[in-house]
Order: sequence, then structure tokens, then C-alpha cells
Amino acid sequence: MSVNKEKYLEIMKGLTPYNVQLVAVSKLQRVEVIQEMYDLGQRDFGENYVQELIEKYEMLPRDIRWHFIGHLQRNKVKYIAPFIHLIQGVDSLNLLKEINKEAHKAGRKINCLLQIHIAQEETKFGLDEKQLDEIMDMIVNTPALLSHVKIEGLMGMASFTGDVNKVNGEMKYLKMLFDKCNKLLTTNNSQLVTLSMGMSGDYMTAIEQGSSMVRIGSLLFGARQSK
Repeated sequence: MSVNKEKYLEIMKGLTPYNVQLVAVSKLQRVEVIQEMYDLGQRDFGENYVQELIEKYEMLPRDIRWHFIGHLQRNKVKYIAPFIHLIQGVDSLNLLKEINKEAHKAGRKINCLLQIHIAQEETKFGLDEKQLDEIMDMIVNTPALLSHVKIEGLMGMASFTGDVNKVNGEMKYLKMLFDKCNKLLTTNNSQLVTLSMGMSGDYMTAIEQGSSMVRIGSLLFGARQSK
């Protein structure tokens, strides 16, 4: 399996007018395939598994911006803290504190997105609105407690369904929370800049609802390779 070059160029052409960033979901894809997409100019890649990510980081060009987009266990943070570009799935305050601790040890600040539970599916991880408010309160009032993380924005996954109205509603809700957070942060002279929502099946809907980053895998790589 190799990269669908024509589809990649088509997607990039479609995203450019909206200034939307593409994260190529490369989990379970071979190193050679990722290198092929890198050679086309892609630099942002998303991975779900820590061990796989570490192996690819060691084998591929160092200017790749690696995004962790899966459910991250706290005891695994230390392995990716030295090099990860963006952790998209921060789904609890405890995980955020662990990232802050390991970032401090690594002598860097780690970019994070807070993952919000917007899908009406129990299998999806994420913060609810109350938990989001608690973290935002901490960012505004006690920023020293999170001095080694930078909250770049929010991330969410809509329900896996053909019901466009349902997906639209979930994405509108996430955009509302994004705007609410930025209204709060205006008094703190900071703003969230990234709203990551939209995947292969719904990325155009996500862009219509205000997404600034999409995570696309199967359209670019075809069926996933087995581990």
C-alpha cells in the first residue's frame, strides 16, 4: 500500500483556502509509506500508539511534527515527552498534570489540545463541559501549576454516523465551547488557536463548522496495515 498522491494533493488544495492544517493519520502505516508522504511535503503526522510512535520517530526525518491523537495513558507520557509536537487527546486533568511534570523533566513546554467528549457514544474519551471549565479556571487563575504545557486549543470526535444533522450539532457544540474559552481568555491576554475536528468521513463538515485542523488517514493511505 502506498500514498494516494492524487487524493493528497486534492485534499491539500481544498484545505488551503480555509487555512486548515492537515494531520496525516499514519498509525499502523509502514515507515516507507510515511516517508513517501513526507517527500510530497507533508510534515504533520498523527499516531495512536506510544511504542509505534517512538520507533517511527527514530527512523524518520527529525523535522516531522508528531501528533499523539490516541488515548494516552499517564505512565506512557515520559516516553514521548522529549520530542512530541502536540498531544491532541488530553482527556483529564490528571493527564494534563502528568504531561506538565514530564515536560518539566524534559526541559520543554509541550503543546496540548483538550479533548472534549462531544459524541453520544460511550466509547469516546474526553472532558465534559464542567471538567473543561475547571481546567480553564486553572489556566487563568493559577497558570504556574501548568507552566510546562501550552493549551493550544480543543479537539473532538463526532459520532461515527451517516446522520449529518447529528454530526453538525456535535461540532457546533465544540465550536461553541472553543469560543467560550477564548472569551474567558481575553482577560488573560491569550487565545486558543487550534480547533481539531474532522476525519476522513466528515472533514468537510468540520471545516464548515470552524475546524482549523483535520485528521485524515484512510483517504490518504487506504486500508490500515496490520501491526
